Amino acid sequence: MQAALQNYHARMRRVLDYIDRHLDGDLDLETVSRIAAFSKFHFHRQFTATFELSVHRYVQLARMKRASHRLAMNSQSVTDIAMDAGYDAPDAFARAFRRRLGQSPSSFRKSPDWDPWLAAFGPLDHARSKLMQIIFTPDDVEIRDVPPTPVAVLEHRGDRAGLGETRERFITWRKAAGLSPETNPTFMIFRSERLPANPADYSMDLCAGTDRPIGAEDQPMKPGVIPGGRCAVLRYPGNTNNLEPAALYLYRDWLPASGEDVRDFPVYSQRRLALIPEASAHEVVVELFLPLK
Repeated sequence: MQAALQNYHARMRRVLDYIDRHLDGDLDLETVSRIAAFSKFHFHRQFTATFELSVHRYVQLARMKRASHRLAMNSQSVTDIAMDAGYDAPDAFARAFRRRLGQSPSSFRKSPDWDPWLAAFGPLDHARSKLMQIIFTPDDVEIRDVPPTPVAVLEHRGDRAGLGETRERFITWRKAAGLSPETNPTFMIFRSERLPANPADYSMDLCAGTDRPIGAEDQPMKPGVIPGGRCAVLRYPGNTNNLEPAALYLYRDWLPASGEDVRDFPVYSQRRLALIPEASAHEVVVELFLPLK
């Protein structure tokens, strides 16, 4: 059973790799299903069931993501970028781009707004994560001395069902304050279990790294500091909103074998948008910090 599942995941991973390498090619259902060695009559349902988006949607998002990189990183004309993204005319591309990212292509080129960018292309990361069987080892953990970090804090208290609303308030404030995720990393301080027995007991803080003063006009944000000191740091491969596997590894496996002891501060994550120079692209870097004595 496990071998069959691994084979299935390998075939699906082959499909994603092929799509990402052939965005200029013909990526119709027949072509893509042949890469996976699946029947085209069932492949569409298989792909959608596995990744929670259709083949067509995945290709659209991948082409749009590449277009956004080209807009931000080079001087290629908007018309050429639109054609490469599969659009017959620049105005059709501009409408689709604005609908997806909330900015026109020219506006994005001048001043990219990375929050909508992260949200728009999250489904691509989510699709990849479906095929990842992450196994952490002690070599993945780095003990690091981190400096105190001033932050603006938005507290979420209560059922996780309201997290989306909290994130929207956080993003709205950060935009108004001009704090891009490219220059000001996002922190999440986990003050409770991810799924407490009583959902109302869920507690976490959303933070933006900044040394600007936080005053009454910034409500509901509050000033705060993530304390400095030694931390066990575990980098999570890819963008994810579920760091529970990483936290479980740190607490259950790494900590007992390390001889270390924890500080009286919750585990927290840092999420930042980093440029990959050789690819002229961005990746989301997610790290989990376990404060140590």
